[in-house]
Amino acid sequence: MLEIRKDPSAFPGIDAEALHRMMDEVSAFGGGPDGSMTRLTLSREDGLARDWLAAWFAQEGLRLEIDAIGNMYGFLDWAGKDAPCIMCGSHLDSQPNGGRFDGAYGVIAACSAIEAIRRRVAETGITPKCNFVIVNWTNEEGARFQPSLLGSSVNSGEIDLDFALARRDGSGVSVAEALSEIGYAGEAARVVPAALIEIHIEGSAHLEKAGLRIGAFTRFWGAVKYRLAYVGRQAHTGPTPMAERQDALLAAAYLIAELRDMADKAGPDLHTSAARLEVYPNSPNVVPGETVMFIELRSGSAELLASAEAELKEKIESCAARAHTSFEVRSIDRRRAGEFDAGLIDLAEQTAKSLGQTVLRLDTIGGHDAVSMSAVTPAIVIGVPSVGGVIHHPTEFTTPEDRLLGTELLAGMLWRFCVDGNILKN
Repeated sequence: MLEIRKDPSAFPGIDAEALHRMMDEVSAFGGGPDGSMTRLTLSREDGLARDWLAAWFAQEGLRLEIDAIGNMYGFLDWAGKDAPCIMCGSHLDSQPNGGRFDGAYGVIAACSAIEAIRRRVAETGITPKCNFVIVNWTNEEGARFQPSLLGSSVNSGEIDLDFALARRDGSGVSVAEALSEIGYAGEAARVVPAALIEIHIEGSAHLEKAGLRIGAFTRFWGAVKYRLAYVGRQAHTGPTPMAERQDALLAAAYLIAELRDMADKAGPDLHTSAARLEVYPNSPNVVPGETVMFIELRSGSAELLASAEAELKEKIESCAARAHTSFEVRSIDRRRAGEFDAGLIDLAEQTAKSLGQTVLRLDTIGGHDAVSMSAVTPAIVIGVPSVGGVIHHPTEFTTPEDRLLGTELLAGMLWRFCVDGNILKN
């Protein structure tokens, strides 16, 4: 077990006013008056938020590097080229009509934590034993370009760069074109740190229900994502006899019901969804000739996920037959299930204890960039409460007090590396 030798008073003190001011500043880029956030990756709004972050790096003397997929890295090089580098951060992109804290809080908390560590080093005169890098990952959300976790997956080597740059949005714009449009197509080499700590809003209500304020995600669920097209025959909804219709939307409707039934039968360890449909020609007087579905299966069990996918394949075919259509599987994206680093989990729990907090161990069902990066470096996601468990909605909210506490915890964990070097190898 890692031992925390410092008392809480030795931890870097967070400037709460600056933390909340920066959160408000970045929320202006894509934020609506109702609390909503629409800052799709590589959009104009995302470009403005990136410019804001780049300006903050420059103000604080951090070295900015941008790689070919647009990931932004702000390096604090103060311990020498042979010292370990510890990464923190998250992502600035959002869902359409989403919330302001998902992702962006992790970036702002990282900035505030590093700022606090620099002040503490100046106060104590210690010699830092590690370097730091703050990251803003490209396309974590997967709302505009699929798959999600695109930037971190390129950096970890799980996705090929050329494949990622060629992804296109619903308007036919490629990732490469969008990067060029906002000026964030870089050339930096991949960054593999000695460890990665990502702080994030929980996105569910487990902490709130338990009356606790810090969660450590110990296990991440895997996912299988299908882009499926049912292809029927476009026809007039009036004169075309019901028995002769080849209704692509009907086939999708059948499958949506089957997906819910699969989850109901499997129990809480399987989540299914078909949250996006593209219907053509999408006219009230026309039998749909094509419906594209975005399907997800999620589970923490690789075996359950495999059996669910096998069942999905059967259901796809039977629903097509029932609606008299054909089908095409146009893409499949997979994300493995796994566990976060035990040493970082231990460090989070010991640091929280020093701050008078108890850590709740949790699974993360949603994806995080730390999931991709866990393939190449020790990684962890720390969660702070989401009021009402809300995420991906304008009412998404984490209180200022919990945002501050999460940033204090992050700073405390990073401070341990700063004082002792790469403690995960001890």
